[in-house]
Amino acid sequence: MDFAFDARTEGLRARLLAFMDEYVYPAEAVAEEQRAALASPWDTPAVVEELKAEARRQGLWNLFLPDAEYGAGLTNLQYAPLAEITGRSPHLAPTATNCAAPDTGNMEVLAQFGTEEQKKRWLQPLLAGEIRSAFAMTEPEVASSDATNITTHIERDGDEYVITGRKWYISGAMNPDCAIFIVMGKTDPDGADIRRQQSMVLVPRDTPGVTVKRAMQVFGYEDHSHGGHAEVVFDRVRVPVANLVGEEGGGFAIAQARLGPGRIHHCMRLIGMAERAIELMCRRAVSRTAFGKALAQQGVVQNWIADARVTVEQLRLLVLKTAWLMDTVGNKGAHTEIQAIKIATPRAVVGILDRAIQLHGAGGVSQDFPLAELYASARTLMLADGPDEVHQRSLARRELKKYL
Repeated sequence: MDFAFDARTEGLRARLLAFMDEYVYPAEAVAEEQRAALASPWDTPAVVEELKAEARRQGLWNLFLPDAEYGAGLTNLQYAPLAEITGRSPHLAPTATNCAAPDTGNMEVLAQFGTEEQKKRWLQPLLAGEIRSAFAMTEPEVASSDATNITTHIERDGDEYVITGRKWYISGAMNPDCAIFIVMGKTDPDGADIRRQQSMVLVPRDTPGVTVKRAMQVFGYEDHSHGGHAEVVFDRVRVPVANLVGEEGGGFAIAQARLGPGRIHHCMRLIGMAERAIELMCRRAVSRTAFGKALAQQGVVQNWIADARVTVEQLRLLVLKTAWLMDTVGNKGAHTEIQAIKIATPRAVVGILDRAIQLHGAGGVSQDFPLAELYASARTLMLADGPDEVHQRSLARRELKKYL
């Protein structure tokens, strides 16, 4: 087995690492200072636009999109180590390189299922980083871990669809640059096949009847850098039938196609978050003294650091294997591995971050270090894109099927 990255990946890694050191890490504090002075906390700090311009100038742009017509044309295996690097600053680097969720998944949907007109109107501005987008699936009134439960109605009325429903935790929707929603609802609520009841439609943010009601917090954070997570009401919103994505009844399948790459992207970035936590742990351990000796000499601290390193190396190999399988046998063929990394990675990284916080004492839960916000992000990923238990249930069924 050859564990080396190919030449293109190595070249991009070197450029991206330099970009992080020279531009991204120094911009973290600047972005917070600028945000505090903005008229609205949801506006984009000027430094973020500067980062985007520099990343684009350096060719570190749209790295996530495997379709060379629209993106960098990288395979999952090539993109994995790059996403890991951006994961070290997850609230800034993905946005700077136009590789931030939910835009990444929405661009993939439009590239794969959109009409030429939809691509021209929405995909091109997203690829250029001129607008942002949101994906509206999760609902507060039902258990959204089962996507067939959604209750939002999409009814056809002549040449228009009429959309009625309430969504929440719609990432990016608080950002004033968010111009388009991809909304999932039921066009055939009484259909015999519960996985053919749903469809997706494009809803411009300024459409009458669309109300962004409030920002939803995550462990007390409003996640300004990602454009927040909003509760959104669609009150008899009318859009042209031409705004349908794919075909009627194809919404569930499109959602699954969208979430496959999204799950591995999250896991890649989580490994980067863990690497930053280990770095912070080590720096803290060698710089602080307690009870007469450096923290680095305390056995429990050494165990935490050693265990974290072992865990990260294990996770990285599993994620890279999954990326390779997605490239070689497709997302369906890699289904077991996609579920395995989705179960294992957030859980393990939460544990690493928890110990990093503990090592930093009060500083670990403060705004002076990124650990608390990283912890909130990692813990949320045990719910996002399907809770762990849903993936465990599906994976167990697949394993048991061999014996039934």
